[in-house]
Formats: sequence, structure tokens, C-alpha cells
Amino acid sequence: MPLELPRLPYDRTALQPHFSAPALDLHLARHRACVEAVNARIEGTELAELGLDEIVRQCQGNLFDMAAQAWNHAFYWQCLHPRGGGDPAGLLGELTGRHFGDGKRLREEFDRVALAVFGSGWVWLVQHPSGALAIQSTRNAGTPLTGQSTPLLGCNVWEHAYYTDYQNARGRYLEAFWKLVNWDFVAAQLRD
Repeated sequence: MPLELPRLPYDRTALQPHFSAPALDLHLARHRACVEAVNARIEGTELAELGLDEIVRQCQGNLFDMAAQAWNHAFYWQCLHPRGGGDPAGLLGELTGRHFGDGKRLREEFDRVALAVFGSGWVWLVQHPSGALAIQSTRNAGTPLTGQSTPLLGCNVWEHAYYTDYQNARGRYLEAFWKLVNWDFVAAQLRD
């Protein structure tokens, strides 16, 4: 069965003024192209019966790049919400305090890693199998989905994610990103 481009969990204008509708349109076009490329490559193969996460875990090369980008984008959309932002609460807030000090320090460390990514990639808040939280970056289409850690929050730092609204100002894009983070979704990804 072909993979489907997931619907945005909000209207394409809902993230304004932080992310504009034209910026989301460009971003969604990239996401759609990845899904279509994966479908073209898996049609008629045993991979066509798998979910996207399993395709990512089992493939390499160009198919991995397209499948991982499709998965990363779908995850990224869930990490955002029009009424997001603020600091994590509950268990996630406790873990953030334990591993980073507080929400402000989490954001500062996350931003430091995001600004250090040379070229294209992603920045992630992950939970290691030990339960510890950490921040990691992946280059290009890389994703923590292929490792031991559970992705909790993902931020796209490919230029197409922010150029329309912020040109080359990745730092301004990150400021906007934090105003939209869907902490409820992030908390729901925690492993017991």
C-alpha cells in the first residue's frame, strides 16, 4: 500500500506570524516530494507492505534519504502547535530540570547545537534507553529513529525550513520555533 502524505495537524496559516503559509507550502512541497519518491522506489517490493518507520530502519542510500526525510518531516509537524511554546511541564518538565537545569537551559543548549550544524540537518531532543534526556544533531536526512534513543522533539535546520521567513537567520527561526513547540506531543513520546 502506498504511503500517504500526512495531513498537517493544523491549518497551513495557523502558525503565523511565526511561520508563514508560504514557508509551510515550500516545506510541505519538500515533504510531498519525499513521500512520492519513496512510493516510486518501493512499489512492487516487499517494502511496500511496511510502515514508513520500518522502511527507514531497513533501507540505505537514496531510499533511506527520502524515507527518513519523509518521517522526519511528519514528526516535525507534530512537534509544532499554534498554541505551543512555554516550558515543558509534568514528567517532561521534571526530566528537563534534572538533565538541563530548566527549560531556558534546554532551549539554550538546543539552540547552540542547532546553530552549530553546518549545512543541512536536524536537531533532536531524545531520550536514551537509560531514561536520560539529551540533545543531538543529525546531518542531512539522519534520524534518531535508526538508533537506540527515542526522538521526543525534532527541529528541521535545512535552509528550506526557514529561508522564506528568516532568510539566513537561523537564530531568528529558532526563536520562532520555541513559540510553537507542542510540549504535549513531546511528553507523549517519553518512554516509561
